[in-house]
Amino acid sequence: MKSLYLFRCSSKDLNLRVSTQLIQKLRLKHPNLAIFCPIAHSDTQHVLQDLITHFKLEQDPRSSFGFEFEEGFKAYNENKDFFIDKIINDFENLKTQYDFVFVFGVHYFGILGAFEINVKLAKELNSPVYAVIQKDDYKMAENYLKLHLDNRAFTLIDEWSDVNSCEEIDDYNFLTPSRFRYELSVLAKKDIKTVVLPESDDDRIIKAAAELLSQKVVKLILLGKEENIMQKAKNLGLNLQGIQILDPQNSPLHDEFANILYEARKQKGLSLEEAHKLVLDKTFFGTLLVHTNKADAMVSGASTTTAETIRPALQLIKTKPNVKTVSGMFFMSLEDRLLVFADCAVTPNPTPEQIAEIAYSSAQTAKEFGLEPKVAILSYSSGDSGQGPSVDASKEALKIAREKYPDLNVDGPLQFDAAYDPLTAKGKMPNSKVAGFANVYVFPDLNAANIGYKAVQRTSGAIAIGPILQGLKKPVNDLSRGCLVDDIVNTVILSAIQARSNEK
Repeated sequence: MKSLYLFRCSSKDLNLRVSTQLIQKLRLKHPNLAIFCPIAHSDTQHVLQDLITHFKLEQDPRSSFGFEFEEGFKAYNENKDFFIDKIINDFENLKTQYDFVFVFGVHYFGILGAFEINVKLAKELNSPVYAVIQKDDYKMAENYLKLHLDNRAFTLIDEWSDVNSCEEIDDYNFLTPSRFRYELSVLAKKDIKTVVLPESDDDRIIKAAAELLSQKVVKLILLGKEENIMQKAKNLGLNLQGIQILDPQNSPLHDEFANILYEARKQKGLSLEEAHKLVLDKTFFGTLLVHTNKADAMVSGASTTTAETIRPALQLIKTKPNVKTVSGMFFMSLEDRLLVFADCAVTPNPTPEQIAEIAYSSAQTAKEFGLEPKVAILSYSSGDSGQGPSVDASKEALKIAREKYPDLNVDGPLQFDAAYDPLTAKGKMPNSKVAGFANVYVFPDLNAANIGYKAVQRTSGAIAIGPILQGLKKPVNDLSRGCLVDDIVNTVILSAIQARSNEK
């Protein structure tokens, strides 16, 4: 499906002439066309209605805009995530029904003007920019768009332009935080999975569960006493209608799970009596639900440690074939792109063999979520420019990764700037296929990785989603004890998508 995002200038006559000519031209190739404006004043709504009538478009006029102006301005000021998410969803709904969506840019947005918000929305919708510009503004608009669209194609139109000669531009491929959330939701809804949340005594878990139920992206199992959970939800003003609740302290699965745990751990000295006690623990019980395919994934850690979350999974679910190292990665959602950082959670001082495995597991995770992985093994020097134990370890890890995983697109050692920035990469690693374009970053140790992801998160405003555990046969993911409700929601959806991928 294709689209176009038209920036409008101050001349209503010029805007109408350009939009009419463009729609007329586009309909020759895309007769099933719809129009859409993210935020529409009343006069814009009249223009949209007139165009629908003039071109006899088969579209409900109410679907031609996302927000009325006052409503949209209020939503933007109170909750930007909701504001952007609604616009993306409205736009994508049109794309499922029509061959082409012609987007009218925001004409006015208070003191903020309109140009900046239109660039942001065009990137959110991945809709190529066609801007109607007054002659005096041409150079400024050109420079601004080159910078903020990262040199992607756009078209500038002034009063002397031949609109009929304008060529179609391919849709953009920006991956903003809001777009990433949308893509995750679409993936999860394609095959609804069941995720168990053991920590029902935490208000954040209850709030996240209610939000996930309203989104209809997963099925959930909460562990605990039903009356306690429902009372907590009621006190919070939340609806958990239809959720499955299991109580490890009084479950018909108790004996079955105790025997499974005993058989799995008797060689390590676990007695049947000890197994019966361990099964009463919510984390063990939740892990056994995943292990026996009664749930597809588990998310825990809001009020328990990483070790308490991972230990039962290592004892029962175990690691994937050819993988010995469990690691933790974060999705770093920047303004318009997505990066993977690893290992930020599990192994303090990985060996070269473990770094190679972390590189492989991180690339596989990236693939699961639609990224084509380009993996950088990081160090404080690039290529052969530096020496020392850490650099030698990175070089050895690269050698192992290339031998063990010949299809892996990996390079190193790379400094972060050489891995991230194409211009720096030309000077430091001119022959590398990864340098300058890496989207998976493997740090030399947990110290560097944890500092690195938090530095990027706090100084750039990036959204850090994770940690997502890699290497297990089935998804068990660990939350930070300082997690927010949104963090839990994102981690549950990511876990559901991991479960889909594990079945392939």
